[in-house]
Amino acid sequence: MACCQKCLSRKATLDEILRTASKSEIRRGILDCYSAEDEVYLPLLCDGIGRSYPHPNACYYLFAWLIRDAPQQRLGPLIQRMVRNSGKSHAEAEVEALSGLIHKYRRNVRTFVWPAIREVILDRFEGSRRSIKGHEKETVVRTALLIAIQSFFEKNGDYGKYAGVEVTDKEIVIGNETFDVSINLIDAQGQRVRRILVPIKTRETEGGGHAHLFTRDIKSALEAARFDSADDFVMAVIVAKNWSEREKATIRRLADHAAIFDLSSNEFTEFGRNEQSQLNTFVVLALKGQISPKASVD
Repeated sequence: MACCQKCLSRKATLDEILRTASKSEIRRGILDCYSAEDEVYLPLLCDGIGRSYPHPNACYYLFAWLIRDAPQQRLGPLIQRMVRNSGKSHAEAEVEALSGLIHKYRRNVRTFVWPAIREVILDRFEGSRRSIKGHEKETVVRTALLIAIQSFFEKNGDYGKYAGVEVTDKEIVIGNETFDVSINLIDAQGQRVRRILVPIKTRETEGGGHAHLFTRDIKSALEAARFDSADDFVMAVIVAKNWSEREKATIRRLADHAAIFDLSSNEFTEFGRNEQSQLNTFVVLALKGQISPKASVD
């Protein structure tokens, strides 16, 4: 707010400025926030686990959250296109997009008073926290797979019937299904011949209803993977308290390997000794070619 007041020489509140200023005035106010150097005017904005954003990112998220949800996923690609087509810098494109959105849709938003902004930011923080926690679970699973692969190599000096193994660092999407972790199994020509695909399902709350949803989601992921390639393994990871034994048995029947933890999401920080041992056995059988992907999810 101080940036806008200083830039526009107005004593009005941020709510009054954003509801009444022209598009060019809003643009100048946001641009001044981006370029501010005096500590008095620098905003401090953190993500869902308390890590502060760099100053330009803090400005972008603050103004974007006032007018648009999920700015990184939905607004970000449009800004990238603006940069490519207009020759503007990334910051210039962000300021242009934000000022245009606020000016065009401020009547729909109606208010920019602090209590409303606070609620929006708290909601975004919770979304950020869930996303970051979700990625932490991916790290736990990726680490367990690496341990299993390294254990195999240490004992055998190779990767079984494969020339190499590649652990990807990003989730992949097949059809409409997301696989949080994936391992590429490589032949002597450097080509991927098979994957280990891992959907991860976690819930922080208890309740039997989630169990059936997990089974449905895992079955859907398996169907997508099988349709894309019958050569890929699918390993399911479930983290949930008080899950039914029947649903556990169903998942183990459907997936090539299942790691099921009777824990809350916050308690899941590593594979225990038994789970790691079972995963190691699965990796040994997969790398040696002693098992094949299950052909059916019926």
